[in-house]
Parts: sequence; C-alpha cells; structure tokens
Amino acid sequence: MTKKITIEPVTRVEGHGKVTIHLDDNNNVVQSRLHIVEFRGFERFAQGRPYWEAPVLVQRLCGICPVSHHLAAAKAMDVIVGAGTGEGLTPAGEKMRRLMHYGQMFQSHALHFFHLVSPDLLFGIDADPAIRNVIGVAKEHKDLAVMGVMMRKYGQEIIRATAGKKIHGTGAIPGGINKNLSDEEKDFFLKGDDPMNIDKMIEWSEASLDFFKDYHSKHKDLIDNYATFPSNHLSLVRKDGALDLYHGVLRAVDAEGKKILHDVDYQDYLEYIGEEVRNWSYMKFPYMLEYGKQEGWYRVGPLARLNTAEFIPTPKAQKAFEEFKAYTNGKPNNMTMHYHWARLIETLHSAEIIKELLNDPDIQGDDLVTKGTKQNEGVGLIEAPRGTLFHHYKINERDEITMANLIVSTTNNNEPMNLAVNHIAKDWMNGQSEITEGMMNAVEVAIRAYDPCLSCATHALGQMPLEIALYDKNNNLIDKKRK
Repeated sequence: MTKKITIEPVTRVEGHGKVTIHLDDNNNVVQSRLHIVEFRGFERFAQGRPYWEAPVLVQRLCGICPVSHHLAAAKAMDVIVGAGTGEGLTPAGEKMRRLMHYGQMFQSHALHFFHLVSPDLLFGIDADPAIRNVIGVAKEHKDLAVMGVMMRKYGQEIIRATAGKKIHGTGAIPGGINKNLSDEEKDFFLKGDDPMNIDKMIEWSEASLDFFKDYHSKHKDLIDNYATFPSNHLSLVRKDGALDLYHGVLRAVDAEGKKILHDVDYQDYLEYIGEEVRNWSYMKFPYMLEYGKQEGWYRVGPLARLNTAEFIPTPKAQKAFEEFKAYTNGKPNNMTMHYHWARLIETLHSAEIIKELLNDPDIQGDDLVTKGTKQNEGVGLIEAPRGTLFHHYKINERDEITMANLIVSTTNNNEPMNLAVNHIAKDWMNGQSEITEGMMNAVEVAIRAYDPCLSCATHALGQMPLEIALYDKNNNLIDKKRK
C-alpha cells in the first residue's frame, strides 16, 4: 500500500486530465501517471457520414486547434477524390491552405507561450496562483501581454480570411479550397495599421525569442535540467530535409541523432506505427513497430521537429535554428523545457512564411479545386502546433465513411509526458512530508511544456473540479482539498 496524491484537473492546458502520484512509507515516489479520463468517440461519430463532410465534422474535436483537424481531414479526402497527397492541388489551393495552416501555428504558439507558459517563467513555479496566470502577466508585464494578445489576434484573422471563420471554418474542401484571398484582405495583412501587419508580427516574434533566450541565460538549471531524458523524435520533413509544417515524409531520429525512420510515405504509416492500450487512460500510447513498445516511443511537436529537420527554409528562423542546434553541438535536444525555445523559433518561421505567401500571386488565383480517379481510402498528415497529426479514412460505394482513425499530437506525446511527470514528481516530492501547491504546479509545468490538447486526445464533457487527496499507506484519507 502507498500514499496517493491526485492532481485533477491539470491546469493551463487545453482539455482535462489528472495526475496520480504514489509514495512509499518514506514519502518517495514509486509511481506517477498522467490519466486522460474522458472518452472520445469521434472515430465512431464519423462513420456513416458522407466523406466530404469530414473536414468540417472532425474539427469539432477542439476549439483550440480545429484548423489542424480541418486540414488533416481535407488532405485525406484529397487522396480519396484523386487529387494526390499534397503536391496534387492547384497552386491557389495548396498555398491558401498553407496560409491557413501557418496562421494557425502562429496564433496557437502565441496563445500557449504568453497565456499558459509565461506565468510560470515570470512569477516562478511556486508563486501565488492568484497572480501566476495571464491576468497577473497583464498587470505586471503589460508589453508582453499586449504582444501575446495581438499576435494571437493576427493569426486568427489569417484563419478567418482563409477558412471563412476563426473557429470551425469551411475553407478546405476535398481537392482544394472554396475561396481565395481578396485584395482587401491581402493589403490588411501586409500593410495594416500598427501593429496589425506582418512586419510587426515578425518583429514581435523575434522579441519573444529574445525574451526566452534571455530568461534561459539566467535560469539555465531550470530550463536545461527540468524533466530532461533521452528519447526518439518523429515528424514530417520536406523531402530535402527542410522543416515543413504542412506536408512531407515521415522521419524519426533517436536520442543520438541516428535516423531510425527513413523518410517514408505517410500513406503507409500503419507499417511503421502501432498503438498500445493501457487500462488507466483513455489515451493510447503510440510507438514505432520496428522498435517495440519499450523502445519505440517518441516525442512529437516543436522540439521533435527541430531535431528531425536539417534546416529551416526562412532566413531569420534558420539563424535561430543554427543557434538552437549549436547549443547541443548538433545532437538532438532532449531537454523538455526547450520545447518553448523550439516553439518560438517556429513562431518566427510561421510569420516569415505568412509574409512569403501574402506576396505570392497564386493565393489570388481562380483555379481552386482539382480531382482525379476516386479512391476508397486516404491518409492525411499534418504538423499541428502540438505535433504530428494522423487522419485515416475509408469509404464505401455510397461515399459513406466506414472507418476513421485519428492519432492526434497529444496522443503521440503520451509516453514522454508520463515520463516527464515521473521525473518531476521524484525531483520535487521525494522524501517530503507535505505536498504544497508549488510542488503540484511543478508537475503541471512539465506537462505544459508539451502544450497538450487533451480535448483532442479525448472528448471532454461536464465540469472538472480541482481536487487533491492525500492518503496514507493503508489508503486512509488524510487530507482533501477541492476548488
């Protein structure tokens, strides 16, 4: 028998989850787990619906990253309508989708860093929770708060212009898009009143990166040693090895940088990726089949993408990437808190790509849709803000979806998030006779580094209070707090 600590829900993440930590008689951690406690049924909901509804239907998984599901499903439907796997769209179709996607990356990364992460950095992990939040940031660090709000707003306006709405848009359809960019919209994003223009967004992206690097230089022990452990890393990369957040081939490297998944076609992902079910979570545990459940797990997301990519195809982000890679002498970076560094480099890259696309005449083209010979199965992958997102569908002769399989970014990060929880629980709680709020937040900080979207990994319903319960070794309740 052991003592048990429960953190429910995990805060300042998208969605709902809980953590349980078991202590022995000496108050040392013997087991810790991140539980995803709500059930998601979208794979079932999709069955029986006509395939062309999928890009709009499945994005209802989430209000934070619907664009990622919208585009991943649309890419799968491109295959089904015979439009190919990324390169088969018209120039207008592909580039408008890319603009939508990079707008999503930009706004989501800004939301995560400024609203969810910065309170821990600015006020401290064990600071008073009454000020350790985005309202506290707005009061004490107004310039940073304004940057965060306006950067997110700009990204959301890009989504509105490309998808039709900021949330749950309809812009991507099987084989292409249903609108191009107007002159008015293009001019607004390029030359809008300060700060609503792309040059200001690039400037602020660089300032955000400088802020983190300065913080890192003053807090190296926290940033470098917080839940650090070796792992594999997986993502899409462009065929020439460049970072590409919209399309590419699947690549994975191990903790030393050795390529262990060799740029494979993601249509064949089932030959390489399996999923394990464990009885204490509704979220599965993916792994590379060749290396098995024990050795084949991997990380996804900004850190993984910068570990698998060979270069970034925009100048300012490439310079930042070179500095990032030099920090580990070119080896993969396995430091969990460096997710934030990688995320801000991607934010800058997204802003640069948005500017390139806005200056590309193809986004105002009139040829929006392409189709070919219809198929009965298609896979769509995209690099969502939180990592690699898999959508896989089959249809029947009546054009109804008969099978849907989704492996979302947060699911891919399930094993490393659990390992991060265990590392921090041991570092902060071993031998302690009293569990403080700061200790519990320390566990959440490790989870937040992955920017998990638990509402994508599951489907949450109802209210989720914060409840902490402490038990002795005989499972008798010692103390319980709820808010």
